[in-house]
Amino acid sequence: MSTDRWRLVLGRYSDQRLPPPSSVEGARREQALDYLYGREYAGRGSRPDGQGQQGAGQPPLGPGSLDPSAPTIVDWLGEVRELFPVETVEIVEKHALDRYGLTELVSDPEVLARLEPSQELLATLLSLKGQLDPRVLGEVRRVVRRVVDDLRRRLETEVRRSLAGRLHQHRHSPIPVTTAFDPRGTIRANLKHFDVERQQIVVASPKFFERNTRRIPWEVVLVVDQSGSMVGSVIHSAVMAGILAGLPSYRLKLVVFDTSVVDLTELAGDPVELLMTVQLGGGTDIAQAVRYAEQVIEHPHRAVVVLVTDFCEGGSPAALVSAVRRLVEGRVTTIGLAALDGTAHPHYDKQMAGALADAGMEIAALTPGQLAEWLARVTAR
Repeated sequence: MSTDRWRLVLGRYSDQRLPPPSSVEGARREQALDYLYGREYAGRGSRPDGQGQQGAGQPPLGPGSLDPSAPTIVDWLGEVRELFPVETVEIVEKHALDRYGLTELVSDPEVLARLEPSQELLATLLSLKGQLDPRVLGEVRRVVRRVVDDLRRRLETEVRRSLAGRLHQHRHSPIPVTTAFDPRGTIRANLKHFDVERQQIVVASPKFFERNTRRIPWEVVLVVDQSGSMVGSVIHSAVMAGILAGLPSYRLKLVVFDTSVVDLTELAGDPVELLMTVQLGGGTDIAQAVRYAEQVIEHPHRAVVVLVTDFCEGGSPAALVSAVRRLVEGRVTTIGLAALDGTAHPHYDKQMAGALADAGMEIAALTPGQLAEWLARVTAR
């Protein structure tokens, strides 16, 4: 066992016997665990810093709790999810809830009412959703709506501008749109107004490219991994689905999966209800979800499958590669997104992603705006 692992086992007392952590990330792991398990020492009468026993005249230390402010708890949970694998996160969260009093966030509406909605808070609530007390669901819905409305307000203009129609390079528009000005067409149309004396063309009728709005909708199947590590991408996928569902140029189908596949197309236009419905966690069977997408496509040559996942396949890798290859051979446009959020900094199984790339799937990590640009490009044909 490495020194860093022994430090995690021994906790704060490891400094007496072991060298310091070998990396910044190792030190962060120790701090994250000590934030929770350090309360074990307080519960046994030790000083908060672990130095000796409770002194005379000091107020008695109560049982371990997470008394620091709720936003600190949110930050801590985010740190745990970033630093540890999913299996470890589930154990730590269970200990926090069952043994150390992290209950306010899932059981007390007044605590949630005091918190400022944020993507970090929403991610925490979604991760703990299976343990939420029914009394807090109203406040949870408030958080979901505020975050979704903020994200949608920031993304919708950008996404719609990319998807509403690309410049048509053959027809001209009578509407003077500066960004669509056609200089060559303008010169050709106004050569007859050439002023010999001034050696200039008099522009009597400037020409502008007409935006081409596609009238035959493309099928877009958004397939979203709802495993715990994908919470950020799930949030952005829900908002993206809400935007796409309102565009006549696209016919959206929305599918979420873990080891089961659930078609949530009916909720695609309502990101709030969608996020209140998804259940984060569990295993991952990506091949099954891809096969379902294959079944619901009606016109393969005008279909796009967007797979949002970390590519950590819990089922058969060979079955997943075969499913993707069938889509590609059937002329379905495919893209696998290792992240769909505001940062596009993914953690994913590079070997599995590479195998799918070899099968013909484009692999990327994109923000919603970048995905919109990609969709506009591939559906312009």
